[in-house]
Amino acid sequence: MSTTQGYQAAEQLLRRPARPGELVVGDKVRPQWIDGGARFWYAVSNGVGRRFVLVDPAAGTREPAFDHVLLAAALAAASGQQVDPEALPFIAVELAGNTVEFHAFGEYWRCRLDGYVCERAEFTPPGNPLDVPSPDKKVAVSQRGHDLWARSLSDGREWALTTDGEPGYRYGSGPDCTSNGTLLRKFGLPHLPPAVAWSPDSTKVLAHRTDERGVRQTHLVEARPADGGAPLLHTQRFAYPGDEQVPRAELVVLDVQTGTVVRAQAEPLLMPMMSPITAKWAWWAPDGSAVYYLGRPRDLRTLTLYRMDPVTGEVTTVLSETGDTRVEPNPWMYEAPIVRVLADEVLWYSQRDGWGHLYRYDLRTGALLGQVTSGQWTVRQILRVDEAERVVYFTATGLVGEDPYRRTVCRAGLDGSGFTEVAGVAKVTDDDLDHVVTLPDNQQYFIDSASTVDTPPVTTVRDWTGRVLVELERADISKLTATGWTPPERFRVKAADGVTDIYGVLYRPRGFDPARRYPVVDNVYPGPQVNRVAPCFDPGGMGLDAEPLAALGFVVVALDGRGTPGRSKSFHDASYGRLADAGCLADHAAALRQLAGTRPWMDLDRAGVFGHSGGGFAAARAMLDFPDVYKAGVALSGSHDARHFNAGFVETYDGADNPEAWARSSSPDLADRLAGKLLLVHGDMDDQVHPGQTLRLADRLIAADKDFELLIVPGAEHTFIDCLAYVRKRCWDFLVRELMGTQPPAYRPAPIAVGPELLGELFA
Repeated sequence: MSTTQGYQAAEQLLRRPARPGELVVGDKVRPQWIDGGARFWYAVSNGVGRRFVLVDPAAGTREPAFDHVLLAAALAAASGQQVDPEALPFIAVELAGNTVEFHAFGEYWRCRLDGYVCERAEFTPPGNPLDVPSPDKKVAVSQRGHDLWARSLSDGREWALTTDGEPGYRYGSGPDCTSNGTLLRKFGLPHLPPAVAWSPDSTKVLAHRTDERGVRQTHLVEARPADGGAPLLHTQRFAYPGDEQVPRAELVVLDVQTGTVVRAQAEPLLMPMMSPITAKWAWWAPDGSAVYYLGRPRDLRTLTLYRMDPVTGEVTTVLSETGDTRVEPNPWMYEAPIVRVLADEVLWYSQRDGWGHLYRYDLRTGALLGQVTSGQWTVRQILRVDEAERVVYFTATGLVGEDPYRRTVCRAGLDGSGFTEVAGVAKVTDDDLDHVVTLPDNQQYFIDSASTVDTPPVTTVRDWTGRVLVELERADISKLTATGWTPPERFRVKAADGVTDIYGVLYRPRGFDPARRYPVVDNVYPGPQVNRVAPCFDPGGMGLDAEPLAALGFVVVALDGRGTPGRSKSFHDASYGRLADAGCLADHAAALRQLAGTRPWMDLDRAGVFGHSGGGFAAARAMLDFPDVYKAGVALSGSHDARHFNAGFVETYDGADNPEAWARSSSPDLADRLAGKLLLVHGDMDDQVHPGQTLRLADRLIAADKDFELLIVPGAEHTFIDCLAYVRKRCWDFLVRELMGTQPPAYRPAPIAVGPELLGELFA
C-alpha cells in the first residue's frame, strides 16, 4: 500500500459523531425513553440513512417505530420533495400516541400513523441549552451574571433566586480552571449550564456558591481574535499545587417559589476540579427530605458522607473512612461515587481490604453492619438496589480470568449472601464478555452491550435474572473489514517487576506481512484517573487514533501499567506520589521488549510514542526517561510541569504537601536527556493545560541545545476542535518521516465539521 493510500485508510477510521455511511452498523444503541422507561426507541444506521426502532421490553418486541416506506411517501406528497425510505431526511423523532413528529426540509412535520398523512406542524422549540428545567417541566433555572435565576416555562416570567453573587464568589458554576471557556466561545456559549440539582418534587434547587476569591489568576493571550482585532487578554483563576487558596463550594438550597435561601451550616467543600453537584458528590434523597454529600480534606485521606437538612441547613456526619493514602468513592475520577443511600442503610464503596467492595452502614448511627461483597475483584458500579428483596445489582471487574478489566453484571444479598465458593459472587451475565449497561428510569430491565476488543457487540434487553427479553442489534463490521481493518490483539505481559500481570492491545499494520519489520508506536495515556484501554469493542478512545496509526503502517501498542485504576488498591497506589512515572513507563518499556521477543516483525529500533494531554506529558517523559527505547515522540497539549499545573489533579495523585514529588513530575528539569526526535504541539488558548506547560519544556530544550520541533496553534483549545485535521496530519507526517524514513504525501484530510452534535460528544 502506498503512503497516500495509508493516509486515506487512516482517515476512514477516525472517530467522529455518528453519521450515515459509518463503517460499523449497530454497535451503539442510544435509547430514547418513552412512558417513564416502559418503552424506548432508537435509531440505527443502515449504511445509507437511519432506521427507527421501537422496543417494548415487557412484551419482548422490537419493531419499526413506523412504516418507513409509507412515511416517506406521505412526506414526499406533503413536501413536494423526493424522499428515500432508506435515507429519511431526519435524525430524530418525537413519538406521541399515534403520531410521529420530526424536522425535515427546514420545516416541522407531524405524521399520523393511522393513515400516514403528513402535515406541517407548529414546532415548540426546546428550552435554552443553558437552562436546567425542573422535573415537572414548569420552571427552569439558569445562570445570569454571578447569580441564579428562575423562569416559568408557561408564561416566561423570570425572577432572581440569588442576588448577592459577585466576581470570584458566584452561584452555580464549577471552578474556573475546568470551565472550558475557550471551547465554549467557539460555539458562542458564555458558560456551561449551572451546576444545580432539582428536588424530586420540583420545589427546591440544590446549588452552591463558588468561592474563588484569592485563587491564583493566570492569563492567556488570544493572539488572533475572531474579529481580527488586537490581541485579547483572558484571565482565569487556576490554583497550582500548594497554593493556600483553592476553589471551594458553599452548598445552598433555594426554594424556587418563596425565594428562601438555606445555607449549609458546615465548612465549604474543597472543589479543585469539578462541582460536587456535577460530579454527583452531592444529591437529593429520593423523597426530598435530605441532601447527602461527600467531602474530603485536602490530603484526601478521609472520605465523609454528610446529611444536610434542606429546611434548616443543619449538617450531620453519617459515616467516615480514613486510609493511609487517598480514600476514593470511585477510582475513576470522572465517574459517579459508588455510594447508595437507602431507607435505613448506606451502601459504601471501600478499598480497605485491598479491593474495591461494598459495605453496609446504618444510616442513623453510622455503625458498620457488614461487608456485602468480597474477593480479589472489584465493584465497578451499583446498578440497582431492590430493598424489598434485599439484593444489590452491580457491575464488577476481575471475575473473567483472561481479562480482569471486563465487566460482569452481578448480584448479592445486602447481608453478604448470594456468594458461591467458585466465583465469589452470583453472576447475572454468566459469560466471559465485557458488559456495558444502560438503565431506564424505572430500572425494571437493563440494556446490555456485550463485546470484547475483538468481538463486535451484541446489544440486548435483559431482566434482572439475566434472561434476554429481546435482542436489539448485532454489530455489522463488514464495511470496516472491507477497508483492510483487522481486530486488535489483547495481550498480557509482565510488568517491569517481572511479577505483576499487565494488559494491553496491539494493532497490526494495514496489509500486515509477518515477513516484514514494522516501526512501533506506543499510544499512551497514563491515568491515574482513567484507563487507556477499554475492554470492549472499539477501544481506541481518548482521541489518540490508535487504529488510524496502524493504517499508516505502524504496529501500535496501548496498555495500562501499574498506577492506573481498575485492579487492586495496591495496583492503583503504585502511582501515589509517583506521577513522574507516567503510569509506569518502565512497564511500557518492559512490555515492548516482551512483545517484540515473540513478534520479530516489531522493529524496536524504530519505536516511537504518541499522546495527548496527560498522554502528552507521558510521551515527552518517555523520550527523556527511556531514550534507549523511544526514538521519536509526539506530545500534544502535555502537562509537563506539575508545579504549575492543576492543583486538584496533581495533589490527588502526588500528594497535597509533597513538593519533592511535584518537582520529580516536572519534565523541563530533564530536558538535557533528550536524544531522539520530539514534536511538541500546543494550542495557545488551551485553558485546561496552559501553553506555558509546553513552552517551559521548549525553553529548557533550547537552553540544552536540543533539536526538536514545536507547533503552537493559534486560537486552539485543548482538543484542537476546529483544526484537528491539520494537527493530526502534522503528527502523522512527523511519525512517518522519523520512524519510517518516508517523505509524507501531499495529502489533505477532510476538515471536521464543528457543530452542536460535536459539542455533545465532547461533553457526553
